[in-house]
Amino acid sequence: MKTLITSIRILLFFTVLTGVVYPLLVTVIVQLAFKDKANGSLIIKDNKVIGSELIGQQFDSTIYFSSRPSAISYNPLPSGASNYGPTNLKLINAFNERKTDFIRVNRLNSRSEIPSEMLLASASGLDPHISPKAAFLQVNRIAIARHFNSIQRSMLNETIEKLTEKPQFLIFGEERINVLNLNIVLDKLSFSDHSKY
Repeated sequence: MKTLITSIRILLFFTVLTGVVYPLLVTVIVQLAFKDKANGSLIIKDNKVIGSELIGQQFDSTIYFSSRPSAISYNPLPSGASNYGPTNLKLINAFNERKTDFIRVNRLNSRSEIPSEMLLASASGLDPHISPKAAFLQVNRIAIARHFNSIQRSMLNETIEKLTEKPQFLIFGEERINVLNLNIVLDKLSFSDHSKY
């Protein structure tokens, strides 16, 4: 009986410790130190959540920068890839179709080198970033669609450079740019006052 009571006490102690105290302590720490990240890095516009910096979205309109393709249609619930191997005919066809579409939509030369992230979906299907090169390849199409003058076009190129994130700790990964953040700034650029120029 004594062993049973001791076991129950230990169970209750660790249940409270790991099920209540620890989660509350971690929640308080992250809310104080990393509030934005702990709450999903949500982006709010006009008091409305329009997305997260961590989750890619689909942008089909010619007036916006395109995101990386997604094998799951940007749905975060079944996050994952197609798992097709490099010899799979479906993957090869999707690759060729994406390349043809990217070249056509962005009015590029048929021999243009297209960054791989615009042709292949990420492992999660939710990658919110593209490379600066992929962004610069879309500038001409967006400038035409938005009727940008040369000053606005120049400002758009500068915006891409400013929003480009360096590799993590300067060694992990590559330079990248968040598509949602870029499109938000793009909208501001379209309606900004250029009279001072």
